[in-house]
Amino acid sequence: MPGFMSRASGPDELTLGTRAFKANPYPVYARLRNETPVLRVALPDRRIAWLVTRYEDVACLLRDPRFVKDKKKALTAEEMGREPWMPRTFRPLTRNMLDVDAPDHGRLRGIVQKGFTPRLVERMADRIQGVADRLFDETRAAGRVDLIRDYALPIPTTIIAEVLGVPAEDRHRFHRWSRVIVAADPSGPGMFRAIPSVLKFLRYIRRLIERRRAGPRDDLISGLILAEEEGQRLNADELVAMIFLLLVAGHETTVNLIGNGTRALLANPDQLEILRTGPDLGPKATEELLRFDGPLEFATERYAREDVEVGGAAIPRGSLVYAVLASANRDERQFPDPDVLDLSRDPNRHLAFGLGVHFCLGAPLARLEGRIAIMTLLRRAPDLRLAVPDASLRWRRGLVLRGLESLPVRFATR
Repeated sequence: MPGFMSRASGPDELTLGTRAFKANPYPVYARLRNETPVLRVALPDRRIAWLVTRYEDVACLLRDPRFVKDKKKALTAEEMGREPWMPRTFRPLTRNMLDVDAPDHGRLRGIVQKGFTPRLVERMADRIQGVADRLFDETRAAGRVDLIRDYALPIPTTIIAEVLGVPAEDRHRFHRWSRVIVAADPSGPGMFRAIPSVLKFLRYIRRLIERRRAGPRDDLISGLILAEEEGQRLNADELVAMIFLLLVAGHETTVNLIGNGTRALLANPDQLEILRTGPDLGPKATEELLRFDGPLEFATERYAREDVEVGGAAIPRGSLVYAVLASANRDERQFPDPDVLDLSRDPNRHLAFGLGVHFCLGAPLARLEGRIAIMTLLRRAPDLRLAVPDASLRWRRGLVLRGLESLPVRFATR
């Protein structure tokens, strides 16, 4: 969603989704956890939503089958008729794994998850390292680069493109389309502005499918087509939606992990030095960076299938509910000194990738890409520093994702 002024049930107004709010939402979430842990707000398209902010409540919500992804299971026909207009163009995308419940969710996830097991992902480490080193070599002579555009973005787009079988030269196009789509709110005007990008993206995916039908290769798209052709496993809309989701989710999360994580380290030089001199801390440090400044601010939307009480608040059937992951991961009830970056934190049961049946399928790949990218930077650019004041950094608008538009940095050219 783009930035908006959200009218809360309390006296304060939340500027959720705006660049200014994204820069530091944590004080507001701390106040909500202590005063109104489950808050009813009005969205700009006049829909009512509930924000759940405490760790325990968020964890329960993410695993509670009474909260569903498919709104048709929670709303009456009359209520569905009042939902914001959705162009016909968008409808195939509603068949992706994020927007369906059991049994369809399990069936769709089962088809693709074999390509993202931790063991298979770990085999990609050398390739990810090679991409990171090549990108650093290409930018080293400049001494000043945009870490998002020139490093954090190309790493995951290159890898997910190779996994799926997408030509590497097309990665900039699908990222440009995805930026527009993920920033669109579900209101009529928001959807209308995103239609050109959706049309181009879907047309591109369908052409890819046609090429792979004519000439299958050893890639994930060819495997998904085979699953569709076997019948009863994947229909035409689900095939398009699956490829769309993998392309978008396969890079957006990691871009933000690398960007947010690098910024957090630069703002905490003592922790940066600990990590630089103790590279074995890499896996544990990655988990703390995910908790401290994760790539997702909200979990994707859910709907109450029946009247539910959460955190002392009565949420009516049919309500739109958002689990605020960024707030849960800074909950002082779960994490000692939650606003302190502590790369040795243990235990660290953060919720950066969600929980339950919708736990992020690509979490192993995102963790590996983020760890390799950040550790490569620390090893090869020991004098890495921001090239602009931290306060001038621009954050991307939107409700679900949290990431930087750009991250200008400097380092020695040798």
